[in-house]
Amino acid sequence: MLKNKTSYKTIFLLVFLLGSSFAFSQNNKQKELETRRQELRREIQKINELRSENKSKEKSQISLIEDFNYKIRVLSNLIKVTNQQANLLTRKVNSNQKKITVLRNELKALKKGYAAMLVKSYKSKNKQSRIMFLLSSDDFKQAYKRLQYIKQYSDHQKQQGETIKKKTLELQDINKDLQNQKDDKKRLIASNKVIQKSLESERKQHEVLMQSIKKNLSLYASQIKQKQREANRIDREIDRIIKAAIAKSNKKAKVTNSKSFALTAEEKVLASNFIANKGKLPWPVERGVIRLGYGTQRHPIDKSLTIKSNGVRIATQKGAKVRAVFNGEVSEILKMKNVNPIVMIRHGSYLTLYRNLSNVYVKKGDKVSTKQVIGEVFTNPSNGETILSFTISKGTKTENPASWVYKM
Repeated sequence: MLKNKTSYKTIFLLVFLLGSSFAFSQNNKQKELETRRQELRREIQKINELRSENKSKEKSQISLIEDFNYKIRVLSNLIKVTNQQANLLTRKVNSNQKKITVLRNELKALKKGYAAMLVKSYKSKNKQSRIMFLLSSDDFKQAYKRLQYIKQYSDHQKQQGETIKKKTLELQDINKDLQNQKDDKKRLIASNKVIQKSLESERKQHEVLMQSIKKNLSLYASQIKQKQREANRIDREIDRIIKAAIAKSNKKAKVTNSKSFALTAEEKVLASNFIANKGKLPWPVERGVIRLGYGTQRHPIDKSLTIKSNGVRIATQKGAKVRAVFNGEVSEILKMKNVNPIVMIRHGSYLTLYRNLSNVYVKKGDKVSTKQVIGEVFTNPSNGETILSFTISKGTKTENPASWVYKM
């Protein structure tokens, strides 16, 4: 019998712990989703602000399509996250409704038992009946047991009253939580309707623009190819300069046949610290949104064409200052034909490149610190666009900046 009781207690404890763990997990998930939802809302706000700043300028069709594609993607993600939140709240509402049903049944049974105890207590409440109950005992031992029974019965009665009070308060709290969850869900659904309308509007404008572009697709395809050729030319030149810097570093250290920088003890520490901060590096501009991500991807206008991006393109506001994302040394200030200045900063075996600058505030050999302003992003006077191209590489091998920069 004792073993059975122990087993029941163990099972009850496991069920309680699993339930608590599930509730904790749900709450954490809800917090994560809300954080992500607010991040996406802020991103949409930044897109709208940048659009508003450049409203008076005549943007190229390609730039407009990139804008629409980006905002559509962010809006779609926001709807997805909001739906996940609403679904999670639905599960919490259903769970709380089940708890309320169980608690109400428990309270009903407790109150019924408590009422019966009160009736029984009332019938035997006078002192004389209690004394007679004790005096009618066969011996002292039985009288003592009866006295203990009277005390235990009284204690049990009080305990039942406290349990009913506790369960009632618990029920009130769950009902309150339930109402809050229902209100939160209503707000999320209302918010999603507004976002959905905005998404539909963006898609319609995108569709109209695409119809206009398709009438002269060959011209745009030619422009896209020309832009990619120019980007490839710049990438080749950067690659040549990096290889020359590596060769110079290795020659100084008397290292041969190496494709990476020969590091001093100080540079090894710097590279190690840079790696330790992967995913935590600050943005190279204070405010901005990603217009073009890293890697090879289909062009948004002509799907038969691909774009190869060795970094990310960040749209920012006019006059935006460029910041070093980590401590390092200015390795090069690159100046090429028909290309705005590029600052290259070395962090041990890693490099960060900041392209399309109008003003440069540092020179080759300068030591820079995290978030130090190194220049200003160039603003195209014809379309009002302020775009920073940002690259991270280990030697000549580029890496996705989104893996390195915080919440990129």
